[in-house]
Amino acid sequence: MTKTTGDQNFDVIANKFENNIYGTTKGQLRHELLMHYLVKYLNLPLLQPRVLDAGGGTGEMSKEMLQLGCEVTLTDISADALQLAEVKCNQHPALHIVKGDILSLPEERLYDLVICHAVLEWLSDPYPVIEKLLRLTAPGGHMSLSFFNKDAQRFGNLLYGNFDYVEQGMKVKKKVRLSPNYPLYPRDVLAYLHAQPVNIVSLAGLRCFHDYLQQRSMQISHFTQLKQAEIDYGASDPYMWLGKYFHIILKKS
Repeated sequence: MTKTTGDQNFDVIANKFENNIYGTTKGQLRHELLMHYLVKYLNLPLLQPRVLDAGGGTGEMSKEMLQLGCEVTLTDISADALQLAEVKCNQHPALHIVKGDILSLPEERLYDLVICHAVLEWLSDPYPVIEKLLRLTAPGGHMSLSFFNKDAQRFGNLLYGNFDYVEQGMKVKKKVRLSPNYPLYPRDVLAYLHAQPVNIVSLAGLRCFHDYLQQRSMQISHFTQLKQAEIDYGASDPYMWLGKYFHIILKKS
């Protein structure tokens, strides 16, 4: 993750973050859907690219890329998160860990695949970071962006009956440390990307249905069916716009 005024650092709570995300069906489903789209559109087992996992935290995606034979640079501002990542990835020789913010990464080395998942929504100004990541992407290389969807945040809160919260602009005086501070509108991010030298490869919503199930127990008992429904409908209108996370794969010209 990058670090400027107002940005989130997960030091001290890295273990809590790990358990809250990857120890639940919501984190498991999000991760498996990301891998589904990456493998589908990038043919990763054959390409074996140089990968930058920007703001990659505890290394869940880095671990996947290493298992596919990639050389991975994992960067984050949280030393605690990176310690967990090093253990999770078994100190893999093809893993390079860099503690620091995204904006400070050197630009001499370019990457075939740049991954930035669940990072932008923690940044007070995400667009300089997207611009930086584009500079770090090799010509003809790909970038995978996912971020918390502000439209879906509003939709979910209205379904839950949190009318006062929505009327107040979904802002609270006391921020919850594991709740994203700066959700983004997908159409705003897409408008920005359309002005850049890139081609959009894939658009999808992640967790279009999971979070809205009336019977929460079905998130576990019907996980396989739920995941298939996400794959069947999550990349098409209108469902993609309702996913709690929005996912974009792009190719740099």
